[in-house]
Formats: sequence, C-alpha cells, structure tokens
Amino acid sequence: MKLLRYIKKIILGIYHLLQGMYISMLNMLRPKITEKYPENRKTKVHFERFRGQLTMPHNAQNQHKCTACGLCMLGCPNGTIRVISKKVTDEVTGKEKKALDKYLYDIGSCTFCNLCTAACAQDAIVWTPFFEHTVYTRSKLVKQLNLEGSTLEVKTKTE
Repeated sequence: MKLLRYIKKIILGIYHLLQGMYISMLNMLRPKITEKYPENRKTKVHFERFRGQLTMPHNAQNQHKCTACGLCMLGCPNGTIRVISKKVTDEVTGKEKKALDKYLYDIGSCTFCNLCTAACAQDAIVWTPFFEHTVYTRSKLVKQLNLEGSTLEVKTKTE
C-alpha cells in the first residue's frame, strides 16, 4: 500500500513538472511584447489618466492658483504634501490674509492616489506624464512646486 502511494506521488510530481514545462515552452514561443523603453521615450504614449508627477502650473507672470487653503494636504492619506503659508497684508483692503510660502511635495512617499487634486477647489495642482524620478538620495525626491517669487493669480471680474 505504501509503495503504491509512493509511486502515485512520483507520477503526480512528474505530471506537474511536465505541465510547468509545457507552459514555459508556450511562453517561449509566443511573440515578444517588450517595449524598448529608453529608445521609445519620445514616442511613448500614456493613458489619459496616467499620473506621473504632481506639478503646479504657473502663468507667464509667475502666478499660480494656490490659495494655501490646505485641502490637498488634508486629503493626502500619508502626508506627502506640506503647504507652508504666511500672513501678508493686502495692499487694497489693509487686511491680513494667508498666502502660499512653500508647497512641498515628496515623490518618494506619494501613492499617486489623486486625492490631492480631487480636493483642490482651485485646480492649482495637476498631474503630468513625467515618470522618471530616479535620484541617488531620498532628500532630492522632495520638490517645491511653487516657483521662487511666485504670487497668487489675480482673478478679473470677467472670469
């Protein structure tokens, strides 16, 4: 009886081995679909909703749409975004208001979940298809999205 079970296990093991070899041979004979990544960098087409890197667009006058409300920072599940604001005095009304000082984004801890852009009421941050983030140190993965000297975009009454 033990001998019969032993022979059955050997035959079953050989069957599973041949089954795995059959699948490997099928994959070896199929046409290759590997993309030639570094060579096709300029012609690479991304999906419409592809998320590569978070950016803050600025216009020609170095103005952005971020009001430093912090909703994107609150919407981020793992603290990837830090909005540092400062108080400035409005020249027209003389009242103090909040203005963006630094908008820091840590690519290394980002999960690319899109909750920050969904929470932003001003559409101040958008995703770009740039996905090459290779650096030698983690500290270089922290980016400041607002440009130096940038200010809040002034909305006209026609908008």
